[in-house]
Formats: sequence, C-alpha cells, structure tokens
Amino acid sequence: METITTDVLVVGGSTGSVAAAVQASRRGVKTILATEFPWLGGMLTSAGVCAPDGNELRSWQTGLWGAYLQELLTRKSTVLDNAWVSLFTYHPHCGVAIFADWVKQLPNLLWLRGYQPLSVTKQGNRVTGVTFSHNLQVRAGITIDGTELGDLLALAEAPYRWGWESTAEFEEPSLSGEKGTESSKSVEPQNLAFSQKQRSLIKQYPVQVPTWVFCLQDNDNQNSKTLTPRHPVTPSSRQLFKGAWDKYGAEKFLNYGKLTDNLYMINWPIAGNDYGVGLDRLIASESSRKEWLTEAYHHSYSFAAYIQSELGQGYSLAKDIFPHQDNTLDSAFALYPYYRESRRLIGKVTITEKDILPKDNGCVASLPVNEAGMVNAIAVGNYPNDHHYPGIEFPLQPKSIRWGGKWTGTPFTIPYDAIVPQTLEGLLVCEKNISVSHIANGSTRLQPVVMNIGQAAGMAAALCIESNCQPRELDVRSLQQALLTDPTAPSAVIPLFNLSPNHPQWLYWQQYYLEHPENYPLDGNFPGDDIEDITATNNQIYQGKFRRYDEQNYNIILKNFLFKRKTYQLITLHSTIHKQLLDYQHNQSISVLGRLNPAGNWIIVEKIIHQ
Repeated sequence: METITTDVLVVGGSTGSVAAAVQASRRGVKTILATEFPWLGGMLTSAGVCAPDGNELRSWQTGLWGAYLQELLTRKSTVLDNAWVSLFTYHPHCGVAIFADWVKQLPNLLWLRGYQPLSVTKQGNRVTGVTFSHNLQVRAGITIDGTELGDLLALAEAPYRWGWESTAEFEEPSLSGEKGTESSKSVEPQNLAFSQKQRSLIKQYPVQVPTWVFCLQDNDNQNSKTLTPRHPVTPSSRQLFKGAWDKYGAEKFLNYGKLTDNLYMINWPIAGNDYGVGLDRLIASESSRKEWLTEAYHHSYSFAAYIQSELGQGYSLAKDIFPHQDNTLDSAFALYPYYRESRRLIGKVTITEKDILPKDNGCVASLPVNEAGMVNAIAVGNYPNDHHYPGIEFPLQPKSIRWGGKWTGTPFTIPYDAIVPQTLEGLLVCEKNISVSHIANGSTRLQPVVMNIGQAAGMAAALCIESNCQPRELDVRSLQQALLTDPTAPSAVIPLFNLSPNHPQWLYWQQYYLEHPENYPLDGNFPGDDIEDITATNNQIYQGKFRRYDEQNYNIILKNFLFKRKTYQLITLHSTIHKQLLDYQHNQSISVLGRLNPAGNWIIVEKIIHQ
C-alpha cells in the first residue's frame, strides 16, 4: 500500500470541501483533496444545484462565496439573472471550471480524483489519516470530513446524529413542547413525545429528502426522442407527479430553474423529483445506498418523462451536461443526488433552531458565545428554514423578512465549536455534517453558507498546523482575524445589512462587534451608511411610475416598454437602494439602472437615477 503524508487532508468533492482545501492551501500548508467523483463543487456543480439559495444580499457576498459569484459574473457569456428560485443561475460546467482553476493555481494542493475513503486511521483518540481505494493511505496532521453524507464520521466512529432529535433535547419552537427521551443517533418515533402527525412524518422521513437534479432542453417545439425509462410512466406512477405545477402553470414551473441556452434545471419540490423512500438505506450499507440511488434515479427519470408527456415532445433531456463514466446514467442527470441532510457531528456545541431565529423585536439572530465568553462566529448564513417532506406540510417558525422589495431570511452565524468534535482530535467537518439539529439544518445546509463554513474549516486546519495545536485548542480570535484579513477572499463573521464588503470600514465594524457583542444592533445595521456598489454589468435604464402596495412590495409601471409585460416588481440586493426605496412615494416618477429578469417578473435595481 502506498502511503503519502500531508499537513491537511480534505475528503470529498463537496461545496464545503473544495472551499476548505483551497483556503488551507492558500494559507500555505501542504494540502491533499481526495474526491470520489471527477468534478469539484458538490451541491453547486456535481449535484446539479446551479441555482444556489441564500446569502444573496450584497453584504453577505463575502469570502469564497463572494469570490465565486464574482468569477461567475466575469466568465464569458455568463448571465446569472435567469430564474426565479435564485438570483444566480449558471451552467454547471462553468462552476466546475472555476473550482478547477482555483485548484490548479495552488502548487501545494494535490487533487486525487476517484478515491473513495474506506477507513480512518487513529492513534488513541486522534485521527491521523484515511485509507482510500487504490491501495492508498494518506497521513495528515488535520483531516477534514467534506463528504456529502458525513462518511468519515462513521468510519472514525465519531459520535453523530442521523434523524430527528427528541422534543426535550433542544426544546425547539417548531416542535411540540412535550418531553421525550434524549437521542444522539437515529431514533424510533415511539421513543419520542411527538404528536401522532409528527410520529408519522419521522417514520417516513428520518432526514430531509434528497433530489436527483436533471436538466431539460427546450427544442423550440421540434419533436425529440420520447423518454422511455426502465420503469416507464404508468397510470399509477403518473399519480406521483399529477398536479406538480398546477398552482404555477407550465411556464413558471420551467422558469423556476431557468438557465441560458433554453436549458432548465429541474429541482422541483411539489410532486416532483424529491425522492424519500427508505432514506435510512443511505447510511446502512454500501449495497443499500446503491439500491436507493437506483430507485431515486428512476424516479427522477420518470418525472422527466412525465414533463415531456404533459408539455410536449419539444422538451427533451439536455445533452452532455454532466460527465458519467458509464452508460447507466443519462448525461442530463447530476453526478449524484442533492443531499439536503447528512450524518451530523455531535460537536462541542450544537446549532439549534433557537440559534438561527431572530431575536425578539429584531432582524438578526444572537451572536454565539463560547465557554470563555467570546463571540466565536466563523461564517454567516441567512436562508429561511426550508424542509423537504414530499406530500407533508410541516410548519416551521418564521425567520423571513421583507428587505429590498423581496423576501429574504434573517441572518445568523455559525460558531466555530459546531465544526469541532467533542472529544476526537485531529478532525474537523465542513459540510452539512456540522453539529446542527435536524430542524436547524434546514437553514445551515444551503450552498453559500456551506462554502464559507468550508473556508473557515480550511483556515482553522492551516492555523492548527502553523501553531502545532489541535482544533479544540485553537484560539478562535486568531481564526476570525485570519478570515477577516485573508488577502484573497476576506470573509465576514458578523452579519450587517448595510456593510458591503467593499466598504472602507468593513474590517473595523466586523472587529468592533466581535469585541463588543453587547452593542450588536437588533436591526442588523451598523451606525453609518453603506457605499454605492454596482457589481453587475449588463444593466439598462428603466423609467416609469413607482408603485407601493404594502410593506416593501414595490412595482414599476414602465413608461416605454418593449416587453411582454408593462409592470414589474422592483427588488435590490444593495442596502443603499433598499434605503432609498423605503422613502419613495407612491406614483412618483422613477428611473432605475438595473437588470430585467422575465422569469421572476422583476427588475434588480443597481442604482436609482434621480431626475
């Protein structure tokens, strides 16, 4: 068996793992990134979710997430304003090219492709490396689990959670207040004090349901080959998808994940390609996982066939979107499913629903504080809590607000202690496998926050190598300072709505609230004004009448329009524009610089031009 040694080993090609590997390597330590699949980027690329959610406001576009968006904007022929589910959509191969370029630029980063982890090596209570397929063993100072399902946690026998916690364990608002037995791993519903409805939900869906994403091609009404899956769409299987887009209409359904070049990303949650049958098989054994994957793929293929049968032969599976090494999967389908939930580490602290909800009368969550009384935030997220259980409504505590004319989520932070095991040394996590409750995972699982969690994990690992210490011994303030002052992609650790990353006082206010958390404002605004910060290029001028309907619900009636519609919603990602729109009067003339997105029926405002 071949053995190689490195400072930092990152396992998995996920969103978090590529960020961790890039950041550790940029810090200057010797790094190995071992991936099972040929693409880097996980959810953002390999899993096909090329319409990321969350951290969309300009102030949250920091760190490697912000750098990724800027790269997408500068790539030739890239247009991000295509769909209505996300403000950033792109072809998967474009994202892959960005990650591959980042890796190629780093001579101290070795990327091993096609390597599956088989076992974890330990000395006492310390992880010292991983044994892979192809008779390879890697020894490392720090190992980072960036696998999609937290596979290293199981291999290392690290304590982890899979499934729902009891109502008593964290007393989360979205669960009942009844008392139940504590649990750390997969639990039987009869052992929990849930309502009967919740018991049924837990039994059917122990974790959030994954989706096998695929891309459709619109062939301009020209007939294409009829889709004939191995398990054809029968009258009974058609019932699975019946009414999938009835509440939206076919055009809006397709525009949900619209890309350029007449392509559509299909990641549809309503009677669509979510597949949740027997989810415990994902971690039971390799054979049971393969069994589930086969079923999930056929389910998704059947949905594609159903779409074609309902909307016409002009819609076919797109060609050559994803690289598959054999002919068992069509190239329109992602390399693997979009996993929304993983094995979840039992860390030094666990993020619960209370940690992501806004404070009373506020627009931000509380800042996390460690045992020493220090703020230990390392990454920012803001997505509303979103859970996928096909056919079942499960209401969650609201954490959405209107901002800039659109709905967004209230921001929260990820504490460093949530990526560090309670007792195991030599290991960090950087994906959906962080220490988080099942309920809070609905907000922490999204691509942008996971990318910045990965960046923080990579930086932490590098600092541990530099300081010759273990992750549990690392000074969190040194980690925060390194993230804030990174020369390539400085990353915010404190969410402030009106502090964009290009603001000259950005670093000062980030550091200020780390030192003075008692002054962190309830409204999430530092005591000053943001700067004008136009980021996109393909802007046009739109003129018309400003209409205000209710709280932050703005429209413009275009004066001279050459489009299908006359009235469009006005939204913005910039705090300066947000503030100006708050003061605009109903029926006042307005002229804006921005971009029209027909799929969302909105204009994204970059600047208000005063007349």
